Amino acid sequence: MICGSWLSSRLYSPPMTTAATALTEKQRKHLRGLAHALSPVSRLGTAGVTDAFLAEFEAVLAQHELIKLKVTAATRADRNAAIETVAARTGATLIARIGNVAVLYRPCPTGARLELPQA
Repeated sequence: MICGSWLSSRLYSPPMTTAATALTEKQRKHLRGLAHALSPVSRLGTAGVTDAFLAEFEAVLAQHELIKLKVTAATRADRNAAIETVAARTGATLIARIGNVAVLYRPCPTGARLELPQA
């Protein structure tokens, strides 16, 4: 079940309000554990957050829900700003950030596939 129809209508809208924005620490810890074995699926280069990057990132996020993003930036401030921008523009929740890798989570609006522990 892929959330393709959601992609085109919400691509550049403000962040959505979902359960992802209210994750408990137990749920975040669970997601960090699941993300440990993942490889970065998407890479953000020095061009920064572009419309083309966001379109591709939305498609990947709709398919996987939990992904790692690798960011190449000149400074730490630029890297942090890029990660925050991607999270805000896609409605994803930042789960963890270690160095130049960020873990982002957004449940599919038609039904989350990842089972989260109860609060």
